[in-house]
Amino acid sequence: MRTDIFARLDREPVPPKIEVPRMTRTRLALFGGTSAFYLIVVVAVLLSTWLVTLDWKIMLFRPYQQWPELHAFLDYYVVLGQRGPTAVMVAAWLGWRSWRQHTLRPLLSLGAALLLLNVTVGAVKLGLGRLGPHYATQVGSAELFAGGDIFPSGHTANAVVTWGILAYLATTPRARRYLSALSAVVALGVGLTTVYLGTHWLSDVLLGWAAGLLILLALPWCEPVIAVVEAWILDRRDRIRERLRSRRRLVPSLPVASGGPRLFPAPVGQEEPVRESVGTAASHARAPRSRPSSDRLTA
Repeated sequence: MRTDIFARLDREPVPPKIEVPRMTRTRLALFGGTSAFYLIVVVAVLLSTWLVTLDWKIMLFRPYQQWPELHAFLDYYVVLGQRGPTAVMVAAWLGWRSWRQHTLRPLLSLGAALLLLNVTVGAVKLGLGRLGPHYATQVGSAELFAGGDIFPSGHTANAVVTWGILAYLATTPRARRYLSALSAVVALGVGLTTVYLGTHWLSDVLLGWAAGLLILLALPWCEPVIAVVEAWILDRRDRIRERLRSRRRLVPSLPVASGGPRLFPAPVGQEEPVRESVGTAASHARAPRSRPSSDRLTA
């Protein structure tokens, strides 16, 4: 048994017992409160209330011009909310966990969360069609139904879901607390960075935070489907493995005597018998015997 620090990197001999999150009353209450907040933000933007006025005030303030020394750093920091790089990093980590724990649940949970993110956030984006601050046409307008796709903020929602899935899949309460705090800081920073850079209104970010949190809170409802998909994939894998093993155990179809492959090599120093074709043997059998010479008869 290994006792060094690298022992934790080895694959566990048997799958560990991991408690799957359930839809508790606390989670249901948070889901309901976040849903109400989501609807309030949408209605406030649709009615061009004080929230839209605040959006314009921040946009005209131009934070990137007020604090230009932060621009270079925040240009890189905002990448933590881009779907491509973050999905690759988190999928690599969860892939290792899947291998180590003999389960596909971490990768399937990430896939389900990203699928929900694309469907829900993408539908609202295209349905409301809001333009971003850099493309706004009328001061004070909500810029809705104008062919845009920034409401809610995909960067912010993706940061909440991608980094929050690590806390959702944590196996201990302590790790869950630390990862929840870390993902919250990253998501808050990414959302505020988009406002600083002028790529999103503040209301976009508020709705992005709510959208991402709703997906994380709804994941326990997806656990039965994840379990069914995992069982199906593992069953297909076992069938393919058994089929390959059975092919390796097949006996050669041609017998050794007719020139087929040998199951065992010939002993060292023993030559294989010379085989003659059937036609050659037949010709020797039909060859006439030579008559004795006349000298032998007379003698």
